[in-house]
Amino acid sequence: MDRIILTIVCGYLLGSIPFSLVVGKISKGIDPRNHGSGNLGAANTFRTLGPGPGVAVLLLDVSKGAMSTLAGSLLWRSGIGVRQTDLMLIGGLAAVCGHIWTIFASFKGGKGVATAAGMFLSITPLAFVFSLAAWLVMVALWRYISVGSIVGAIVLPVAVYFTNVGRVKGWESMFVVSLAVTVLVLAAHRNNIRRILNGTERKFSIRGG
Repeated sequence: MDRIILTIVCGYLLGSIPFSLVVGKISKGIDPRNHGSGNLGAANTFRTLGPGPGVAVLLLDVSKGAMSTLAGSLLWRSGIGVRQTDLMLIGGLAAVCGHIWTIFASFKGGKGVATAAGMFLSITPLAFVFSLAAWLVMVALWRYISVGSIVGAIVLPVAVYFTNVGRVKGWESMFVVSLAVTVLVLAAHRNNIRRILNGTERKFSIRGG
């Protein structure tokens, strides 16, 4: 039980690191919370600070999910009552929660998409590829990052199921956690969904700004 708790704490703290805030302050002395959507994620960083800082934050946020699953893997040992993959999932899910509700920024963070991507890239790469493909297609067609993220999140548990069922031990846990991540991402995008419906959502531009 102590290793499970330690994995949750490590995952949450890693996920809570507000890289958007750090990169904004270091690169241009800007707090992203005071610009654009006010979101501490890669998309708002891209719009507020430009492509360079945006890509940097994207990669760093992805790394939070990957590092949290690695922490779960390293902390695992036989006989603790959970599979190694399950502990990785616990660490990754804690990181997603940390990113959305970061303790270092008054519990107001990002949407959890990039961190979840790093998590599932580490645990089930093929499912991640299908989810990423859905994201890319939606963004290319509609030019809304939020639409890509929402569709990618919905595709995720479907991809996890069909790429792991009957082939991977513990696929049930992967599927349940992927559903939980989908719910978290959709909830984090509730304001985006409202803006999409009323036609005020901002489209993506490669130039940023």
